[in-house]
Amino acid sequence: MEYNTQKTQLHMPEYGRIIQQLVERCKELPTKEERSEMAMAIIDFMGQRNPQLRDEENYKHKLWDHLFILAEYDLDVDSPYPFPTREQLAEKPKKMEYPKLQGDFKFYGKSILQLIEKAIELEPGDEKEALIEVIANNMKKSYNVYNKEHVTDDVIFRHLKELSENRLDLTGIESLEKSKIYYTSNNNSRNNNNSGRSNSNNNNNNNKNQTNKRRHNNNHKNRK
Repeated sequence: MEYNTQKTQLHMPEYGRIIQQLVERCKELPTKEERSEMAMAIIDFMGQRNPQLRDEENYKHKLWDHLFILAEYDLDVDSPYPFPTREQLAEKPKKMEYPKLQGDFKFYGKSILQLIEKAIELEPGDEKEALIEVIANNMKKSYNVYNKEHVTDDVIFRHLKELSENRLDLTGIESLEKSKIYYTSNNNSRNNNNSGRSNSNNNNNNNKNQTNKRRHNNNHKNRK
């Protein structure tokens, strides 16, 4: 009885021993044409045995890379893709660089930093002031959600000043509620609400007048 420990080591166990044996047989064929033809057949078989790879981008390229690994980087065939080297596959991926937030401000997120940079680039004026106040309002929401506690406006102003390296300053505003953008949006909201109520009252009065006219006409007819 032959144990697995006595057999050739599997280079990629997910493909099984049958495919590895086919690859070894392919390497023994005498001509490149025969090897290339068999390699194509092995690639199709590998795709059938691992259908989940078909959902990946460039899965055919990946199968040819796997074939070369199964052949221990020694396979002379015509391939539609260049074969990787041991060194290339041994390379570790580069570390991703995450956006750097100062101190304990990570919960504000990358988008806040991008908005701060945009605000710094703007020329002084209403647009810049409005954007700064939008940033501060969003910072306040993020702080409250992350820390699950209420934060005062002066803390947000201090954080904004630190994140912008003293280039954005809202310390002249007592609170966000008294800032121009907040006040304007609330006034617009109130005006819209008042307009809606006025329209509703006008509609109700019109309906009442029409009802009273119908009653008057009916009473006049009954008297006749």
